[in-house]
Amino acid sequence: MTTPRLPSALPDSTQARGRLETGVPPLDPGVLDALASTGATVTTTPASLADHSRDWWPLSIGWAADGLVGALAQVVVSPATAHQVAAVLRICDRAGVAVTPAAGRSGVCGGTVPVHGGVLLDLTALDQIIEIDETSLVVRAEAGVFGPDLDAALRSTGSGYTLGHWPQSFDLSTVGGWLACRGAGQYSTRYGKIEDMVRGLSVVLADGTTLTTDGHGPRSATGPSLTQLFVGSEGTLGVITDATLAIHPLPAAERRGAWGFSSFDEGMEACRRILRRGATPAVLRLYDETESERNFDVATNVLIVLDEADEHLVDATMRIVSEELTAVPILDVALVERWLEHRNNVGQLAPLWANRVVVDTIEMSGRWSVLTSVRTAVLAALRAVEGTLVASVHQSHSYTDGACLYFTFAGQAPEGSERAADEAYYRACWDAATAAIVAGGAAISHHHGIGLNRGRFMAAALGDALGALRAIKGALDPHSTLNPGKLGLDHEEPW
Repeated sequence: MTTPRLPSALPDSTQARGRLETGVPPLDPGVLDALASTGATVTTTPASLADHSRDWWPLSIGWAADGLVGALAQVVVSPATAHQVAAVLRICDRAGVAVTPAAGRSGVCGGTVPVHGGVLLDLTALDQIIEIDETSLVVRAEAGVFGPDLDAALRSTGSGYTLGHWPQSFDLSTVGGWLACRGAGQYSTRYGKIEDMVRGLSVVLADGTTLTTDGHGPRSATGPSLTQLFVGSEGTLGVITDATLAIHPLPAAERRGAWGFSSFDEGMEACRRILRRGATPAVLRLYDETESERNFDVATNVLIVLDEADEHLVDATMRIVSEELTAVPILDVALVERWLEHRNNVGQLAPLWANRVVVDTIEMSGRWSVLTSVRTAVLAALRAVEGTLVASVHQSHSYTDGACLYFTFAGQAPEGSERAADEAYYRACWDAATAAIVAGGAAISHHHGIGLNRGRFMAAALGDALGALRAIKGALDPHSTLNPGKLGLDHEEPW
């Protein structure tokens, strides 16, 4: 059974302190007794609080070296059933205690950092696969099921199935986490993002009310989709306890190819033409020269293509790809295998941060009509931040109307500066890049979500719609106990 793991260790987890403390009063002992009475596991040991209060936000790696976490929960509560989740939320709502839902804690934006203390709601014990409906091609799984466990169950059933959802965090992340952040897998051009796969949810609201959304039939017209209201809400509107997701028979065929472009813009245009013709290869990833050299040791702009599906669909897709790339130099197809071997490597961050090289990625999405100008502006903005050593980009997910660009930056604060300078440099890069994205008319996130890191940009990104989102939050969670401080819903941001 898969379990969570973190990017770096604390020097002494029993002595960890919070970097973003908000003056939370001590928990009433009566609340702790009530939580224990639910039957959920309740833990208050310092080491458990420190470990459960962390995720993969890169800033947390630097903080960990100083014995810090983003913020400390006051108690870890691990329910094993949806009924226990409801009981826990009901107690916290009445007592005004913050609840931060978490499972794999693989998010990279601080979405599960408990900035207001309270309960860290560990959902990993909700690990059951409830049903696999082979006739209708859907699976119902609890929120704490990890990617590898779901995949193994689907492959071992009948003739074998797949969800087709392969995020880089696949080994570390859960069904609930994918839904909370509107996650994307690396094969999204063929299978869609998680919001395209979900058919229905079971959700517990702040007051303990349990509801189900959709899930009884395809494309239902029973009012607005409540499913999509909770997908991407990052635990601020309700706690997802299980989900019904679309699955597919294991693909019968696969084809691969690799090409090299003289410029990144030419590569993007070729991808746009391929999608325009209706071809949807599972993988259509384009790397600029910097990232091509880093990942493939090739001095060009590498495009790798992989498709899997019924043999006739794959043949048709790859025929369109080949036709659109007739004049483009073909590269060794082994580059695709090289990418497959390393695509989920998440071990590079900790050594760099330990040596005070500040590294992160910024993903965004935009229409084809603005992507070239946005790419140019974001790279220029990152390179203009003092201390930047490198800024690069690749196109990771593509659609008929646009694509996701994934920027990587690395830099260092001035030599001899305190570690706080690393945080200042990090924040400056995010401010500069996000300002360029918003000014260019693009979306500030494609699949990593908002969490703490992007909260300060939500007003610029959503405009007046942020008020509507806050109104929904007020209606569903009037005491603001569910994951407070996230998604830009607080008027005063904690970071």
